Amino acid sequence: MTTAPASRPHRTLLRAALIPAALTASLVLVPLPVANAAGAATPAPTEAGPLRIHDIQGTTRISPQAGKPVTGVPGIVTGVRAYGSSKGFWIQDPNPDADPATSEGVFVFTGGNPTVKVGDSVLVSGKVTEYYPSYSGGSQSVTEISAPGVTVVSSGNPLPAPVVVDTRDIPGTYAPAAGADGSIDGVALNPEKYALDFYESLEGMLVQVKDVRVVQATDKYNELWVAADRQDQRSKRGGVLYESYREPNVGRLMIQQQAAVSQQPFPVANVGDELTGATTGPLDYNNFGGYTLVAGTVGTLKDNHLQREVTAQPADRELTLATYNVENLAPNNPDAKFAELAHGVVTNLRSPDIVALEEIQDDNGSKSDGTVDASQTVAKFIAAIKAAGGPAYDWRSIDPQDGKDGGEPGGNIRQVFLFNPQRVSFTDIAGGDATTAVGVTGTGAATALTASPGRIAPNDEAWTNSRKPLVGQFVFRGQKVFVIANHFNSKGGDQGIDSRFQAPTRGSEVQRVKQATVEQAFVAGLLAADKEAKVVSLGDFNDYQFSPALAALTKGGVLRDLVNELPETEQYSYVYQGNSQVLDHILVSPEVGYAKYDVVHINSEFAQQASDHDPQVVRIKP
Repeated sequence: MTTAPASRPHRTLLRAALIPAALTASLVLVPLPVANAAGAATPAPTEAGPLRIHDIQGTTRISPQAGKPVTGVPGIVTGVRAYGSSKGFWIQDPNPDADPATSEGVFVFTGGNPTVKVGDSVLVSGKVTEYYPSYSGGSQSVTEISAPGVTVVSSGNPLPAPVVVDTRDIPGTYAPAAGADGSIDGVALNPEKYALDFYESLEGMLVQVKDVRVVQATDKYNELWVAADRQDQRSKRGGVLYESYREPNVGRLMIQQQAAVSQQPFPVANVGDELTGATTGPLDYNNFGGYTLVAGTVGTLKDNHLQREVTAQPADRELTLATYNVENLAPNNPDAKFAELAHGVVTNLRSPDIVALEEIQDDNGSKSDGTVDASQTVAKFIAAIKAAGGPAYDWRSIDPQDGKDGGEPGGNIRQVFLFNPQRVSFTDIAGGDATTAVGVTGTGAATALTASPGRIAPNDEAWTNSRKPLVGQFVFRGQKVFVIANHFNSKGGDQGIDSRFQAPTRGSEVQRVKQATVEQAFVAGLLAADKEAKVVSLGDFNDYQFSPALAALTKGGVLRDLVNELPETEQYSYVYQGNSQVLDHILVSPEVGYAKYDVVHINSEFAQQASDHDPQVVRIKP
């Protein structure tokens, strides 16, 4: 663990509900040998010291005692974590102060398996530290007592009553303004006004949510997200929508549990399911979920039977185009993954005429040995589609240069066009390769690409360590259609919305704006040659419909983003940190007037996923 600064608080109004418990009853003091990976163990205390937990937590995110030793801090053990890399236990003072900005709970980091039990009244000595799960990534910190010496005063004590977290108490404004250093670390907490301050004021304390809706499905780490605030903008299928940078959803909480799943099963939930009854545990913070309820007791799962969507049946005259991020598909993936992805293409997307795939890996997956060819990967997927009852797709792509397009090291991910030759033809024009820029030739009806397939400006610095757009020329019922398959650079390295820096820096956005600008210029050039050109740009753009990148891509009206034409409650293709959000898009040029667009929700809301993205499909009449 690393150290640094922060602090955790609580609300006055709710403290009256805490049940007093004797911390220094006249019982035998039992010094505990604490397994400790947090530094040299501190001697076990024999009496209560001068400081209480609220003195340690203080009124900002940084403990006034950070870096200092503390002795004999009293508390009741409210939770124990004996697995993972952050082993320890939480204690809480049942005798709170009157300040809503000072938490009454704190995490004691042992590093090894704790030897205390829930309900133990303890005295803890050690060093106050501020642990940043990702200091360079902008995470907030967790106030801890490390290298502890622990004495059990008594056992079987009643726990402080948990603070019920719900709509009545969560402020509608998400984050306070930063201090002069750009951070909220040293800003006085105002838990009545700001959601992040409210959660911070409860750090380490027992909290409870009741009858809450699941807004992100259970993942492979046995975590899920719930909506503690019922006023966050709800999606059509039960999630919460991320609609702007200005108004993050305030009620999202990650749920973990204290016990390992081998000891206590964790509910396998989809979006829209509910945890009925009470889910109770200390409030923690981690780099993957922000504020997290680490449950000692988990509510009962109510299955609301969310169904995977199937898009509408297209008419014979409609050309159907889809985009699908297949999440690092490689030949050595399980056959079941190929089968599930193929089922999605055939059944849920209804075998589109053209499918733009993202994250197709080379023939040996993530092994880094210079291989860039992906013909085995694509052939295996095409075979799986045919086995699922789909068409015998043909395909086109361009191999990237080894290690130049980002993604999983060694994987050499790229975009691939699948197309049904019984419905649409591909116009092959020689000259396209990893480093040659595709251009436009001719005018009017004679307008064509200089290479098909080709790559848009592959040597431009906008595409450094990122996928280059793949463009192809197709013909459907005698009409020419230009299709661009995209996979813009990821959001890796951006500060989270719960960052200690407010507003958080979205550093990756700079490159996506450059990428969008390059592609917009290409489309503008194509339309300058033929103002009636039918252009469809689709794929994983790794950005929101309201982002600067999408504004740059649609500048001048060269493309229109079809997600904006859906009902607001259906505008999402991906779920991250409890937010249902848009990362994938289909855009069309002005002459593509008729466009029936659908995000087909088959992955992002489900615990069982073939990919982490939902595919999309559009029906047009060129």
